[in-house]
Amino acid sequence: MEVYIAVGRRKQSIARVRMTPGKGKMIVNKSEFLAYFKRETLLMDIMQPLEITENTGNFDFTVHVNGGGLSGQAGAVRLGIARALIQYSEDYRSSLKQAGFLTRDSRETERKKYGLAKARKRFQFSKR
Repeated sequence: MEVYIAVGRRKQSIARVRMTPGKGKMIVNKSEFLAYFKRETLLMDIMQPLEITENTGNFDFTVHVNGGGLSGQAGAVRLGIARALIQYSEDYRSSLKQAGFLTRDSRETERKKYGLAKARKRFQFSKR
């Protein structure tokens, strides 16, 4: 049985994805996929690479994801799935690349500066 392993990252999240041929079962951090990512938009986001390559239900996934919030984790899982699909078949590269699923979203949170409330937000100014 072949195992395809890939890593996806987004914001502060890192997802390690193991893909094996199977019936479409997905486990994230030892819990059910639907129980971990509860929002419908996150579920759609993660399944997009499988839908484009018409592989929904063909592979089982075991995902270990940590760091960041749910949105960043979902983006990391999507990138990991897309990279694993390319390991399986190089033919999927063009369709995944065209959809933008192979590009790592490099945006990171800006650090907080001293004297400010957040990275750019200032405290209220009063002349008197």
